[in-house]
Amino acid sequence: MTRLLAALAETHDQADFIRLFEYYAPRIKTYLRRLGADDATAEELAQEAMLTVWRKAGFFDPAKASAGTWIFAIARNLRIDRLRRERRPELDPDDPALVPDPETPPDDALAAGQRERTIRAAVATLPPEQAEVIALSFYEDTPHSEISTRLGIPLGTVKSRLRLAMNRIRAALGDGPTPMEDLR
Repeated sequence: MTRLLAALAETHDQADFIRLFEYYAPRIKTYLRRLGADDATAEELAQEAMLTVWRKAGFFDPAKASAGTWIFAIARNLRIDRLRRERRPELDPDDPALVPDPETPPDDALAAGQRERTIRAAVATLPPEQAEVIALSFYEDTPHSEISTRLGIPLGTVKSRLRLAMNRIRAALGDGPTPMEDLR
């Protein structure tokens, strides 16, 4: 069989392939059924393996392996590939995790940009100690107790500065009390 496969690699003679097919196809099918494939899958994979033998006979090297070893390795690899494909879950296009977020309408994006610029301008007008507490709390996501420790000020002072700063920012956005109402 090794000489027959080597000859097939050189000549692509159909008669040589038929002899190889008649000898190996039933054996491959039995082998695949022992590996757990059902009859239909074993038959399909056996035919696919023999088709691969026909196409890739030129890659066969009798110095490295016998014909049987090479052909059965092809069949085994096809079986492994089939199992991997079967174990891979089908993607559900309606899965919420796969659905992209809707695009933000241009007018909403513009409004968000304007609001962001207004907030940044309001933060820039805050007294330095309030701006620092805002930056630590909102931009660096630092807990209030850690801000207190880091700045060496009481926790109540951190909270007061945050409250005063937020009221000024809200006033700049037109969402809250004016700075003068803050003092009451």
